[in-house]
Amino acid sequence: MTDDGYPGLPAPPPPGTSALPPGTYDGCVVMVTGGGSGLGKAMAAEFARLGAALVIVGRDARRLDRARRELGALDGQVVCAVCDIREPERVAQAFDEAESAVGLPGVLVNNAAANFPVPAEDMSPNAWRAVLDITLTGTWFMTREFGRRHLAARTAGSVINVGASYAWTGGPGFAHSAAAKAGVKNLVEILAVEWGPYGIQVNGLVPGLFPHEDLPGAIRGNLDRADDTGGRQPALRVGRPHELGWAATFLASPYARFISGHTLVVDGANWQRRGLLSPPVVPVREQLGRGPFAP
Repeated sequence: MTDDGYPGLPAPPPPGTSALPPGTYDGCVVMVTGGGSGLGKAMAAEFARLGAALVIVGRDARRLDRARRELGALDGQVVCAVCDIREPERVAQAFDEAESAVGLPGVLVNNAAANFPVPAEDMSPNAWRAVLDITLTGTWFMTREFGRRHLAARTAGSVINVGASYAWTGGPGFAHSAAAKAGVKNLVEILAVEWGPYGIQVNGLVPGLFPHEDLPGAIRGNLDRADDTGGRQPALRVGRPHELGWAATFLASPYARFISGHTLVVDGANWQRRGLLSPPVVPVREQLGRGPFAP
């Protein structure tokens, strides 16, 4: 609430409430990369509430198993696929495992990504490659495998690529991630046209600030340095993870079949915010608490 008493955007209905009719995803298999934690798990949960069988993909078997037990409490079938999405052979194996256990996924949510803030001049070649390989190349390998299997089977499908608003604007401190997410956004627009005739829709989903227990330490540290995080958003609040899940379940649902090639931003209008006067410029090194650059 502002000093003038304005309330901001209303809070959503509570977790556990479904935004679509019960059974919307009955008989559908939904594969979520990075589905063992954070926003990936939150999106997977909303698909499960609507009847989907889940395939959660990640590199950490123990984390996936914990998520499987948690998501399994929603009464849906949950399959874990341990997979490094940077390896196309392993990606193909993950789809084989999914098909054998529950069937060909009809929905793919590309949520897995790598990210951490770093000034561009400090970024190592390995840091650049790691973020591009997971966020962009991994998304491509997953999407290509999904598309090839549906094209061969002559079946419809839906892809959701999780993006970031700095794909449009750039993101100081995130040169690697912003470049990768710009590529992910372009894949949405290209593949929606290429694969639309075959019944495959491709959309993007961009989360704003959705704090959760699995945030990377570097990003959590940035949030901890800010006071009144919600008050810095036009909505005067942050997002709830289940709100992102509702957006994902809508985009891939029968009610959104004519939406393709679109990227939906769910951030309470934060990325469009502009001040009447530009704020003072604070160099990225200073924002991250780093001293002068030393080669």
